[in-house]
Amino acid sequence: MAAAREKGKAVWKSVKGESQSPFVLGSIVRIFMENFLTYTVCEVYPGPNLNVVLGANGTGKSSIVCAICLGLAGKPSFLGRVDKIGLFVKQGCMKGVVEIELFKSPANIIITREIYVVSNSSVWFINREPATLKTVEEQIAALNIQVDNLCQFLPQDKVGEFTKLSKTELLEATEKSIGSPEMYQFHCELKNYREKERELENLCREKTTSLEKMKQRVERYKQDVDRYHECKRHVDLIEMLERKRPWVEYENVREQHEEAKQNRNQVKKELKSLKEMQAPWTKKIEEAEENLKSLDMKTRDNAAEIRSISQKCKEKQDALEMKDKQIEEINQAFRMKKDEETNRQKKIYQTQKIIQEWQNELDTMAVCENLQPQIDAINTELKELQEERVNIDNDVNDLRAEKTNQEREKKRIIDRLGQLNNIMHMKEENLKMRFRDTHSAIMWLRKNKDKFKKRTCEPMMLEINVKDSRHAKYIENHISSNDMRAFVFECQEDMETFLVEMRDHQKLIVNAVCAPAESCAENLPSRPIEELHQYGFYSYLRELFDAPHPVMSYLCSQYRVHDVPVGTEKTRDMIERVIQETNLRQMYTAEERYVIKVSSYTKQSLSSNTCLREAQFLTTSVDTDEREQLENQQQDINNTLKSLDARLTVLFDRQKLLEHKDNKLRQEKKALLERGNQRRQLESKIGVKYDSLRQLEQDAIDLEKEFQLANVKIKEINKQKAGLVSELMHLIKRIIPLNIVKVALALQITRMTAEKNRLQSEYKAGTVQLRAAQQRFHELDHKKQLLYEKCVELMKQARQVCRLGPGQDFPEEFQVAFQTLPDTLEEIDAFLNEEKTRASCFTGLSASVVEEYNKQTQEIQQLTEYLEGKKNELNNYKQNISQEEYEKYGIRIRVKFHSSTELHELTPYHQSGGEKTVSTMLYLMALQELNRCPFRVVDEINQVRINSAVLLFLCTDAYDIVERTDFFFSFQGMDPVNERRVFEMVVETACKKRTSQYFFITPKLLQNLTYNDKMTVLFVYNGPFMLETHKWNIKDMRRRQRRLTKMTE
Repeated sequence: MAAAREKGKAVWKSVKGESQSPFVLGSIVRIFMENFLTYTVCEVYPGPNLNVVLGANGTGKSSIVCAICLGLAGKPSFLGRVDKIGLFVKQGCMKGVVEIELFKSPANIIITREIYVVSNSSVWFINREPATLKTVEEQIAALNIQVDNLCQFLPQDKVGEFTKLSKTELLEATEKSIGSPEMYQFHCELKNYREKERELENLCREKTTSLEKMKQRVERYKQDVDRYHECKRHVDLIEMLERKRPWVEYENVREQHEEAKQNRNQVKKELKSLKEMQAPWTKKIEEAEENLKSLDMKTRDNAAEIRSISQKCKEKQDALEMKDKQIEEINQAFRMKKDEETNRQKKIYQTQKIIQEWQNELDTMAVCENLQPQIDAINTELKELQEERVNIDNDVNDLRAEKTNQEREKKRIIDRLGQLNNIMHMKEENLKMRFRDTHSAIMWLRKNKDKFKKRTCEPMMLEINVKDSRHAKYIENHISSNDMRAFVFECQEDMETFLVEMRDHQKLIVNAVCAPAESCAENLPSRPIEELHQYGFYSYLRELFDAPHPVMSYLCSQYRVHDVPVGTEKTRDMIERVIQETNLRQMYTAEERYVIKVSSYTKQSLSSNTCLREAQFLTTSVDTDEREQLENQQQDINNTLKSLDARLTVLFDRQKLLEHKDNKLRQEKKALLERGNQRRQLESKIGVKYDSLRQLEQDAIDLEKEFQLANVKIKEINKQKAGLVSELMHLIKRIIPLNIVKVALALQITRMTAEKNRLQSEYKAGTVQLRAAQQRFHELDHKKQLLYEKCVELMKQARQVCRLGPGQDFPEEFQVAFQTLPDTLEEIDAFLNEEKTRASCFTGLSASVVEEYNKQTQEIQQLTEYLEGKKNELNNYKQNISQEEYEKYGIRIRVKFHSSTELHELTPYHQSGGEKTVSTMLYLMALQELNRCPFRVVDEINQVRINSAVLLFLCTDAYDIVERTDFFFSFQGMDPVNERRVFEMVVETACKKRTSQYFFITPKLLQNLTYNDKMTVLFVYNGPFMLETHKWNIKDMRRRQRRLTKMTE
């Protein structure tokens, strides 16, 4: 790139200094990129003719193509990569710059585009001055630069789209590329003229048809218009009848209103005379009501006094009843004392009888014998039994405590085993979520292990147990994911049986492997791990996990886990030394995996490193040693518990025997004690009864004295009763006269009520006539009011029907018209029904018929004039333009790649990718000499394989576009000779005098190719060993080349 830059700068300086420049107008003189894709800062100076951009894949060749497109107002979609302009800025930067300098005399044009990531926008400059996108596009179009034309600008990702162009699109793209600016414009005008001619023909045809239909429609409308006028006469008459009818109806109701008004006034006079006759009766009734009120007041006062005295009488009666109850209570108390004395006498008799019986029994009882020696012997034996029972209880408590401790330890072990089993369950659930078929196969295998001859292992991700979860990432990165979920078998026949069942019968997608016949699980590493400690290695992969023997044997055989060391960051820091000194093929550092391969040709060591991905399956691990130890402890505890249960059973049996013997001795002791205590108990009972007898004798009651006390209390109460009776008699004497007065008042009220009722009856007889007269008056008044409101409403309706204003007089024309019409409602309704019947015969008619008739007549006249003008315009088009299908003009590329086959049109589907690419390149080369655009870009289109001949020619449906219609090239398998010919053809075509600038992008070239002085080779190179720009010196390199050549000779 630096050599090309020096040459480019020289050409660029010559361009500025010479008037006759090798660059054509619009050619690219300089390309500058800053923070653009892979480039931080880069400046390219292309030559005026063929520019071969050469570099390995991924070095940034296509980045130059992207810079040309985007720097010349191209859209990101033209490149076929991404649709956002901000994504072209180098990663980690916020702004990128692309600057293109185009040749133009006398001064070049410099177009600058600044790309901003945050806003995904661009800012444009022309010759370092701010400009708009539209201004830039106008400048580029003036130079005939078309970055959206695949015939001029063909990026790497758009090669396939060239073959997708239709023949019309290909012709238009070719016209833009090689023709004059007027050629494409004239072609478009011809297509537009032909399109307008078709539109005029269709328009004339449509308008002629419309004109005929409109004339037919107008003829039909004429009959409807005549019928409409006749119908209008009937409708006008109906309207006038409907206007008169409410006036006639109003006049009828007005007459009824006057009649009702006269009747109401007559009834009003009668009502007044009846009211004058009712006045005397009203006065007498009011006097009777006053007398009744006075008598009622006296009656209420008398009744209140009677109620007061009656209340006092009731209180005296209640007091007498209370005194009677007190006398009864005194008598009841005396009877209870009498009954109590009787019961005391009975108890004294019964107690004396019981004492006599117990005394007789005591006299007959023998003298108590000496039982103490027997009781002492039993006490001694009971003491011995108690001591033995205490010892047994202590033994039982010790055994129970030991059993409790063992059960607690057993529970702890079971809980821990449950935790370990839960970890395995979590691993199974993880597998089930990711590989459902594999989980289904596990369930089947666990139920059918008896069908296999040798040991079978579940998927490795379940069988492998990482000792430390931090090491899981090394295991998972070393073992493929397919093997991680593979079942492991010791026998090939078992594996085939399993796969037939799973894949053929159950249609499950599972993996299975077979462990080697000769075990590799115990294979030794190539060197002890101690020798590798100096490099930071601390273990081999095999020591980081546990697995069943078949799984470990397979992993040692297939993945050599016994010989792959694991290191730390120390290993990473000294990795170059480790690779050179240890000759290891695989190794792990803290976060990376290194694979070292030795080239079969150069014997050089090639190392590659990858970052370790996080573990997914083995992060949860189970300590198998701990699990086995816990299971052994659980078995020992179970045996100990059985032994303790047996010893406890023996002790419990002995406890039952001692308890039975103890109960028997205690019963014997009880019997002896009862025999010694029986006489003492009897003597004690007799003493208690004597005490009870003395108490009963002391509790004697004096009934005579109690009788006298009761009589004294009763006499006192009787004196109080006599006073109450005297007061009651006095109250009764007071209430008798009051009752006599009450009766007299009741008689007076009865006589006065009868007189009032007689007066009211006579009054009611006159009131009935008065009410009847009032009812007739109200009815007539209501009728008059309704008729008045109806008159007002009918007047309002009549004026509305005639469309009269509030103060407007009745028009004379209505009076004249109404005189010719009937005067009664019956005649008007009959006449109105007759006219409506006649009008109903004219159905489907409206005022719009007349309007439509007039409108259609006017439209026919206008359409006739418009059609004549269009026919004249069409005749002019037919006289001036030939009848060609200009829009169907296009270019078809026909190719064949075998001499024995026919020519086929180039399509996106018929040819292979290489055939389409070669055809595209040959077409572009054919256009190079005719090219009128300032430059052409083709990105990596020559890297294809061609198997036979290609015949390409350009044609259209009507005429040839290019004089030279066919090109023939022969390639035999794209060997070096034919590849050289292709390159020479490109050089010869692109380096002719006054041809446009050509950019040819390729990742490789053959040696000793033929080059032209006019071509420029731009080398693109990047990497850690790239020479810095300021150190690039062509003279030093040539000097070194000559020195190396002499040394070789």
